[in-house]
Amino acid sequence: MKPFGYLRAGSADEAAQAFAAHPGARYLGGGTNLVDLMKLGVERPDFLVDVSRLPLDAVEELPDGSLKVGATVRNSDLAAHPLVRDRYPALSQALLAGASGQLRNTATTGGNLLQRTRCPYFQDLSKPCNKRQPGSGCGALESEHRDHAVLGYSERCIATNPSDMAVALAALDARVELYGREGARSVPVAEFHRLPGDQPERDTEIRPGELITAVVLPAATAHLPSAYRKARDRASYAFALASVAVVLRVSEGTVAQAGIAFGALAHRPWRARRTEEALVGGPATAEAFADAVDLELAAARPLRDNAYKVPLARNLAVDVLTRLAAPATV
Repeated sequence: MKPFGYLRAGSADEAAQAFAAHPGARYLGGGTNLVDLMKLGVERPDFLVDVSRLPLDAVEELPDGSLKVGATVRNSDLAAHPLVRDRYPALSQALLAGASGQLRNTATTGGNLLQRTRCPYFQDLSKPCNKRQPGSGCGALESEHRDHAVLGYSERCIATNPSDMAVALAALDARVELYGREGARSVPVAEFHRLPGDQPERDTEIRPGELITAVVLPAATAHLPSAYRKARDRASYAFALASVAVVLRVSEGTVAQAGIAFGALAHRPWRARRTEEALVGGPATAEAFADAVDLELAAARPLRDNAYKVPLARNLAVDVLTRLAAPATV
């Protein structure tokens, strides 16, 4: 590991200024992803700005009924928080489906959103990877890509986003609050991560030096039936092969509101807008759910070894939709 400078920031202002003053700097929260990448040589920062002690570790209810989650709230604490479990069950379920208990005790809300892909070609310095070294090629494209993207990828990168939490946040219409030299701004979680296009090295829409300060869960999706489901190779401590988060409101057998996001299918949590549009105003039946999901997945472009992801994601989504609709239609 190469030598690096270090500063423990006492405020968001100090963190942003320190980051701006040190080209090649990285923010350090729980470190569960960044430190691993530094050990592998994938990340080689010259300077670390430690934000783990900033006063951003609270979950608070805002006057409008929304819920503000500080960037340094630990994943285990967020999953167990009574307001999250009661109002946004999909988020609690997604957090508990991710990593191990030990990692959840360390990983932070902001860090979870910024974690990088687990593509083995990205993590192996001996392999070509446009995300790690732009212009070197995508090693996975013609090689091992069973776990890779089927939606929204480009010839330059077929990696997937590894976060479970971000999928639930996208379906719940959550927003990311950012702070940098230009002040504060807010970005929808569903738009925070980028598709690879011709710049796969850029994971998110975060601007240089910006710091995630919080995630805000809206009042509009609080208390609505929601759920997260994940398919993986083993029962624990494994990244998704496909996952889905669903928010659904049914009234008298008709879908009144829907929020759906897929995980492990693309470079970002994939908000299923076509499915949502097809569902709202229609019958809350398994057939209608299947038809609406098929509209979204028709855009999939499976590669040689990952065509299984399309029916897997379809079945997960239809099952979750059907289960959520059942109590409302009895």
